Amino acid sequence: MKKFLVFTISLMSCFPFSAQTVLTLEDCRTMALSNNKGHKMAEEEVAMAAYKKKAAFTKYLPDLSLKGAYIRNEKEMSLICENMYLPIGTVTESGFAFTQDQINNKWTIVNGQPVPLDANGQPFNPKTNPEKIMWKEYTTIPKDELTFDIRNIYVCALNLTQPIFMGGKIRAYNKISSINKELALSKQETSRQGIIVNVDETYWQIVSLTNKKKAVEGLLQLLDKMEHDVAALNEAGMATKSDQLSVSVKKNEAEMAMLKIDNGISLSKMLLAQYCGIAQDSVFSLADENLESIPLSESIDSLNMETMLANRSEIQSLSYATRIYKEKEKIVRADMLPSVALMANYVGTNPNTWDGFEKKFGFAWNVGVVVNVPLLHWGEQIHLLNAAKCETNIANYKLDETQEKIELQVNQCLFKQSEAKRKLKLSEKNLERAEENLRYANVGFTEGVVPASNLLEAQTAWLTAKSSKIEAEIDAKLAEVYLQKAVGVLGK
Repeated sequence: MKKFLVFTISLMSCFPFSAQTVLTLEDCRTMALSNNKGHKMAEEEVAMAAYKKKAAFTKYLPDLSLKGAYIRNEKEMSLICENMYLPIGTVTESGFAFTQDQINNKWTIVNGQPVPLDANGQPFNPKTNPEKIMWKEYTTIPKDELTFDIRNIYVCALNLTQPIFMGGKIRAYNKISSINKELALSKQETSRQGIIVNVDETYWQIVSLTNKKKAVEGLLQLLDKMEHDVAALNEAGMATKSDQLSVSVKKNEAEMAMLKIDNGISLSKMLLAQYCGIAQDSVFSLADENLESIPLSESIDSLNMETMLANRSEIQSLSYATRIYKEKEKIVRADMLPSVALMANYVGTNPNTWDGFEKKFGFAWNVGVVVNVPLLHWGEQIHLLNAAKCETNIANYKLDETQEKIELQVNQCLFKQSEAKRKLKLSEKNLERAEENLRYANVGFTEGVVPASNLLEAQTAWLTAKSSKIEAEIDAKLAEVYLQKAVGVLGK
C-alpha cells in the first residue's frame, strides 16, 4: 500500500497541480521522503551496508584464484661455470672408492698397510686428502648439457586458500558488517524524522497563515460595512469626518496585513513544494486549511524515560557505534594470535621445472597448511589494542552524554507542550471574550450608543485574539511534533 501511494504521488508530481489538488499532511510527508536527496543517500547507505554484510560472510568460504605470469630474462641459466671432469673409481658396498690400478700414485708400506704417496713422495690418507689422488681416467660433464634456456618463462597457478583459524578476526568483521547495517537503518530513521519535522513545520505554518487570512478577510468585510455605515452617519451628522478616516486607516492596515499574509502563504507553499519535489508554481491547497480547530494527539507522558531513549535513533546509532568499536578491539587482538589456513595449488611452468627444463608446460599440485605465529613486534599490537580500547571508551562517553542531553530535551519538550496547551486554553477564553465584546460593540454601534472608535477597538481586539488563538493552536501542534521527535515516535 505504501509503495502504491509513493508511486501515485510521484506520478502526480509529473503533471501540473490544479486548484482542486488537496494535499494531506501524510501526502506531503511521503512526497518529501521520496524526493529528499539526503534520505535517498541514507537508503543507499542501507543497501551498501547490506552488500558489505554479504561480502564479509564470504571470508568464511574458500578463496579460489587463477594467476598467470610471463618473465623475460636476459640470460640463460647454467648450473656449472665450466666443463667438469670427474674421476672414474669403483662403487663398493661402503661407497665410492678406488683400486691401485685406477690411480697413478706410488705406494709404500706403513705399519704393514699399503699407503699412497703424493706428488712429493709423502704418504697421505686418501679419505681426508682426496685432492692428492692422481687418477688415471676421468669422465666429462660438459657445461652446455647443464645450461637451460630460461629467457622466456610462463607460469600459471590455480590457488585455493581456506581459512581455518584467524584469531576471531573473520567473526568480528561479520559482526561489524551486521551492526553497520543496523547503524545505516538508524541513520536513515534520523534523516526521516528530520524531514518530517521540516514538512510539518511548513505545513502547519501554511495552515496558520490561511486561518489568519480568513480572520483578516472577515475583519475586512466588517470594515467595509462599517465604512459604509460611518459614511452614511457622517452625511446625517451623527458621525465625524475623523470617525470616517479612522475606519479607512484600519481598513488600510487590514489590507496591508492581508498582503503580508498572502506573501507568507506563497513563500511557505513554495518551500513545501520544494520539500515535496513538485513545481514551485504549483497550485494546491492543504486538507487542514479549513479546520476550525487543529486536533491534538493524546499525551505521551506515560512513556518512561528508558523507553523514550530506546526509541531515539541517535541513541541507537551511538549504541551501534560502541558495539563496532568493541568488535574492532577483537580484530586488533586477533593480530596477536596465531593464524592457520589450508592451502592447495595446481601450478604449471614453461620451461618444465619438473622435467629438465624442457620447453613445454609441466603441471604439479601441492597442498599444505600455513601457520603464522607472531613472536616479537616490540609491543605494537599491545599499543594498538590500548588505542582501540580508548576509542570504545570515547564512544561510551558520547553515548552517556547524548542520553543526558536527550533526557533534558524530552523534559523541555514536555514542559513546552504543557505550556502550549495552557496558552491555547487561555487564548480560547480570550477569543470568546473578544467575540462577545465585538458583538456588543456591533449592536451598540448599530443602535448609535457606541462610537466608531470603540467598535474599531473591539474589532482590533478580536483580530488579535483570533490570531493569538491560531498561533497557540499551531504552537501546540508543533510542540506535539517536537515531543514525538524527542521520544523517537514521530511518523511511526
